[in-house]
Amino acid sequence: MEKIERTAEIKRTTKETDISIELNIDGSGKTILDCPIGFMSHMLDTFAVHGLFDIKMKATGDLEVDQHHLVEDIGIVLGQCFKQALGKRQGIRRVGNCMYPMDETLARCAVDFSGRSFLVFDGALTGIPLVSQDDTFQTDVIEDFWQGFVSQAGCALHLDILRGRSDHHKIEALFKAAARALRDACEADPRASLRIPSAKGTIA
Repeated sequence: MEKIERTAEIKRTTKETDISIELNIDGSGKTILDCPIGFMSHMLDTFAVHGLFDIKMKATGDLEVDQHHLVEDIGIVLGQCFKQALGKRQGIRRVGNCMYPMDETLARCAVDFSGRSFLVFDGALTGIPLVSQDDTFQTDVIEDFWQGFVSQAGCALHLDILRGRSDHHKIEALFKAAARALRDACEADPRASLRIPSAKGTIA
C-alpha cells in the first residue's frame, strides 16, 4: 500500500501577526524556526524532537503590544497544520497520553482527535514572567497557545501539572508530554488500516 504523505503548509496573516508553518507529522524532529520569542522557539523545538515532527516556521507579530497575539496565533496555525495533515484521520490511533517527569516536575497529557475541540489546562503556573538575557516571557500565554491549537486541530486536550516548582520546567514538561501524546494519537494503527477510528464512521 502506498504511504500517504501527512504534511501541511499553512500561512495566516492578520493585522496583528504573520505566520507560516510547514509540518511533517512523520518526520524526525527537525526544525527551522524563525520566531522573535526565544522561549517559544525553545518549546517548539522540544515539541518537534519529542513528537518526531518536522516543523518549519516563520512568525512575526505586534510584540509592541504584548506576546499574546503571536503566541496564540502560532497555536492556531500549528493546529490547522495538524488538521490538514491528518485529513479524514483514517487508520490513526486517535487517542494518546503521556506522563512526563522533568526533574521535580511531573506533567500529564491526554489527547483525543475526536473532531471536537476542548481544552482542559491546569499548568499550575505562578504568572511570574520568565526572564532571559534580552527579554521576558509572559507565561500566561501558554494556555492561549494550547487553546488556539485545539480550536483548529479538532481535538480534546487535557494538560495538567501534578507537581513542580519551576515554571520553566512546568511549561517544558507540558510541551514534551503533549508531543509524546500527540505522536501516539497520530500514529498509524496496524490493525485499523484505513478505517475511520469512530463508531459513527466519521470524525465529528
